Amino acid sequence: MKTLFLVPCLLVSIAIKAQGLLSEKQHFTKQDTLRGSITPEREWWDLTYYHLDIKVNPEEKFISGKNTVQYKVLKPASVMQIDLQTPLKITKVIQDNIELAVKHEGNAHFIQLKENQPINTIKSLDIYYEGHPKEAVNAPWDGGISWKKDNNGNHFIASSCQGLGASVWWPCKDHMYDEVDSMLISVNVPKDLMDVSNGRLRRVEQINDTKTYSWFVKNPINNYGVNINIGDYAHFSEVYNGQGGFLDMDYYVLKDNLDKAKIQFKDATKMMKAFEHWFGQYPFYADGYKLVEVPYLGMEHQSSVTYGNKYQNGYLGRDLSETGWGLKFDFIIIHESGHEWFANNITDKDIADMWIHESFTAYSEGLFLDYYYGKKAAAEYVIGTRKKIINNSPIIGTYNVNHEGSGDMYYKGANMLHTLRQLISDDEKWRQILRKMNLTFYHQTVTTQQIENFLSEETDIDLTAFFNQYLRTIKIPTLEYSLKNKSLKYRWTNIVEGFDMPIQVLINNEESWINPSSEWKTLELNSKNPNFEIDNDFYVYSKKI
Repeated sequence: MKTLFLVPCLLVSIAIKAQGLLSEKQHFTKQDTLRGSITPEREWWDLTYYHLDIKVNPEEKFISGKNTVQYKVLKPASVMQIDLQTPLKITKVIQDNIELAVKHEGNAHFIQLKENQPINTIKSLDIYYEGHPKEAVNAPWDGGISWKKDNNGNHFIASSCQGLGASVWWPCKDHMYDEVDSMLISVNVPKDLMDVSNGRLRRVEQINDTKTYSWFVKNPINNYGVNINIGDYAHFSEVYNGQGGFLDMDYYVLKDNLDKAKIQFKDATKMMKAFEHWFGQYPFYADGYKLVEVPYLGMEHQSSVTYGNKYQNGYLGRDLSETGWGLKFDFIIIHESGHEWFANNITDKDIADMWIHESFTAYSEGLFLDYYYGKKAAAEYVIGTRKKIINNSPIIGTYNVNHEGSGDMYYKGANMLHTLRQLISDDEKWRQILRKMNLTFYHQTVTTQQIENFLSEETDIDLTAFFNQYLRTIKIPTLEYSLKNKSLKYRWTNIVEGFDMPIQVLINNEESWINPSSEWKTLELNSKNPNFEIDNDFYVYSKKI
């Protein structure tokens, strides 16, 4: 989560270019391309397993260790790209007891393989590294490692790296398209501290004055979702009887905050009940669910959601919608947990499509309210967040260069989805579409086009122009209209080619649908100069002429 209100020229289709969409231009470097594209040195191998085995030295702010990378060979190759950001350094790479040469190009490292790599074989290598990782300045927006201390002087440490990339603190195949199938995370820390990472705790080993915590992740996981959280933690738990059976829900908080957490974290099971209703079963029953206190606001690390909202409702005590509804829930628990479905279950292949994560998850805040307080409350909340929309650049970013789009992916995206719900005009159908979406793309990486095609098919509406309008331009559809005598004239302006979205209006307080296009249309009315309003559930502008 990197929300805009706190800050924070490739593969674009000919049709989109023809309409002048995605017109924002930026300068990108070769490093951006190496980071953000599926290079030849990445595409020949499929990632199957990691064992990240590291030691964290809090006093020195130093990390050392290795990552074992297991992979399936898809095509003949002799060079593998691994990513690790400075000032961390790869010290050696070993495969089959042979040390391999590595060519370094900025944050991309090209391992020169010696052994034959037969197609369909499973191979592995060990990447040793060490150094002082980038320190987070304003986590999670400016990520890295947060080296903090709690009120009792104990080290309090956590990773956060969305956008920036997991390679800021460990060597990996740092691209969204290829998720590791499973992973073991072993973290050695001073014995008076605990590490909490993703998945389930497999073992704890004491080695002199240190302890190693090993966590196993059974489900596929994206790189930025992997985390370490180190502190003087207290632990409590409960078992939730959900749609996938019994789910372990574990909570790790600073010891001084245990009593507060036992009250505030009741929102976690409320979240689970609401989101399983709307989106289908929690996608990671095998790995459990954890909520872990950290020294920053929070992030959606898979099965290890991090929390720093200071045990209060709203967003650090504020209602982002300014309607009152935003104070009915703890924003970080609800929003970051919503990402378990949208970001961790359904994951974008390219960060340019991060709206898939953030639009649906921002929209989930309203659906949480819908479940507990009703449809009107949800609508008021979503509409209230329109004040956060800036409309200065498109929601979709630039592909193949690790470039995310506008922060409007949050609440412009949420209002786009709220508008789509109105077009469907069948709430149960909408709920089933959201549930089917999480089944269809279960544990997958996807593109915007896949999501667009799915929603067009499931809604029986051609949504091509709809998504072009809201995702790829900063134009907000404007309904121009005039009322003269007993005639209503109307049309859409400020629209992309082919945009003809129907809209619900109120004429003398009676609901009616009209079907504007770019051409003027006329509707004959029963009375002169009637009262005319546009349904506010649609994210559009209006202009009386």
